[in-house]
Amino acid sequence: MDLLTRIKGPRDLDRLSLGELDQLAEEIRTFLVDAVSKTGGHLGPNLGVVELTIALHRVFESPKDKVLWDTGHQAYVHKLLTGRQDFSRLKSKGGLSGYPSRAESDHDIIENSHASGVLGWADGMAKANEVLKKDDHVVAVIGDGALTGGMAWEALNNIAAAKDRPLVIVVNDNERSYAPTIGGLANHLATLRTTDGYERFLARGKDFLERTPVVGRPLYDTLHGAKKGLKDFIAPQGMFEDLGLKYVGPIDGHDIEALESALQRAKRFGGPVIVHCLTEKGRGYTPALEDEADRFHAVGKIHPDTGLPISSSGLDWTSVFGEEMVKLGQEREDIVAITAAMLQPVGLGKFEEAFPDRIYDVGIAEQHGAVSAAGLATGGLHPVFAVYATFLNRAFDQVLMDVALHKCGVTFVLDRAGITGTDGASHNGMWDMSILQCVPTLRIAAPRDADQVRAQLREAVAVDDAPTVVRFSKGAVGPAVQAVGKAGGMDILREPKAARPDVLIVSVGALAPMCLEIADLLDAQGISSTVVDPRWVKPVDEALAPLAERHRVVVTVEDNSRAGGVGSAVAQSLRDAGVDVPLRDFGIPPVFLDHASRGEVMADIGLTAPDIARQVTGLVAKLDGRFESRAVEPARD
Repeated sequence: MDLLTRIKGPRDLDRLSLGELDQLAEEIRTFLVDAVSKTGGHLGPNLGVVELTIALHRVFESPKDKVLWDTGHQAYVHKLLTGRQDFSRLKSKGGLSGYPSRAESDHDIIENSHASGVLGWADGMAKANEVLKKDDHVVAVIGDGALTGGMAWEALNNIAAAKDRPLVIVVNDNERSYAPTIGGLANHLATLRTTDGYERFLARGKDFLERTPVVGRPLYDTLHGAKKGLKDFIAPQGMFEDLGLKYVGPIDGHDIEALESALQRAKRFGGPVIVHCLTEKGRGYTPALEDEADRFHAVGKIHPDTGLPISSSGLDWTSVFGEEMVKLGQEREDIVAITAAMLQPVGLGKFEEAFPDRIYDVGIAEQHGAVSAAGLATGGLHPVFAVYATFLNRAFDQVLMDVALHKCGVTFVLDRAGITGTDGASHNGMWDMSILQCVPTLRIAAPRDADQVRAQLREAVAVDDAPTVVRFSKGAVGPAVQAVGKAGGMDILREPKAARPDVLIVSVGALAPMCLEIADLLDAQGISSTVVDPRWVKPVDEALAPLAERHRVVVTVEDNSRAGGVGSAVAQSLRDAGVDVPLRDFGIPPVFLDHASRGEVMADIGLTAPDIARQVTGLVAKLDGRFESRAVEPARD
């Protein structure tokens, strides 16, 4: 690592020869495999952008020039070249973020880790430069997978409108997002990859025609004058130039010299330019290259030599869903599945194997996926759209106005709901139960264990006149939590010992074990409690109000934002029913949470059994009049 340790900032790259740059690239790949295998993280994407990142920082002067990364999971190399080489606590509390982070460096301009938004950022920054007469360069790096998102094309439409506004768009084309990129754009880029450029064709033609007496030169001029039509025939990059965007490429994304030459040309152009770079996800690491599913897009802790995981976390929520989907597909021919470029991460791989004609990958386009689901439902099918909880935020309008308004039977399955931890603020699935509360007719299920995932998924797909949502956590699923009774459609998880119990604990989803622990801690303080799992948290079960009325205090515990979450819905339901019982809601505060483990985040925000039990004990004691102000005590002589 002789060269890498000498790089304290981007300008240190200027002193290196081409041979040393190649050596640096190899050192970076060795570093990444060694470091990320110990911590987990996005390995494959970063192995693919080593030379591209070196070239970007050689040609542009960050942070004066703004280098923006779409999604940002491929910014590890950028971190290394901007002075951040301690990866020992990557994605852990107090360590480096897995994405660009303004708190870490002035070189990190945006922290977005939802795809397809970078071109909008770049458009705005380039416009600001124009108004303020700045000579900074704006460079947006976007993957071919992110270009499947509609936001990217909305931005391109605006970028192309100003032909003299400088902006460099680098397309990092590795034929993949998580999995291989599909669709019309992918086919177009594939054609660009495999066809000689028209300039090369014209150059060869010019040599031949200029040697042809009399008609040679006029014929060449005619052909060159018609180059637009010829270009579309020989190399169809015309799609970009039709938008008003200069196109450079395709460029070998692992040839630093070629990359620098292309980027320098783009830098000098003075208008919007697309530089099309071909890279290889997982480059230089055999286990990644042999992983056809996603080229080690994201890994846990692995053996660096073999790429095999160090430990198995056991059965996880995603796998339970995936297996049940296959069973449903076998039972019902109308069940179809939708994924937004995340087939394997959301557990639909086995469904695709069993029913390849009944699954649709819409690309990184959650909005389109939701509307397409409405169309599928209207056409007589029942679509199941599996997506990370945090990414459903992007399709709210479509859920509201296309699916719900039209009474479409669509099931949204939200993976990684609640606190996910190490991926940081943008990946916590902490808003879904809040933003969906206001959608008329929509129903939300929050399973507490694997058995309930299976049962509630079946209940959800049985609804054909309204949208349903099934949300569950990230990672391993714990043991089954058995019900001891029923109240309406709700499960009673713990019966009170007292005739009139003190506390009704409303447990939401995967927090059932924690709520039972809270009940044990309260019992040790002489406070009796009932623990109820609503199962379906929207709408609030009609049986909850009479159950709450038999208790002195109601407590809700949810892995979602307290702002507008289940606690708020329960409080409103009790008020509507005329039940005047004190209610305390526990959940995630309305703040962006720093990256750390799930347990560390929950401890930081007080969402643990001891913290909640302590506060509930205080609330009950206050109702008993045990807490009295010392200010009213008589003075002592």
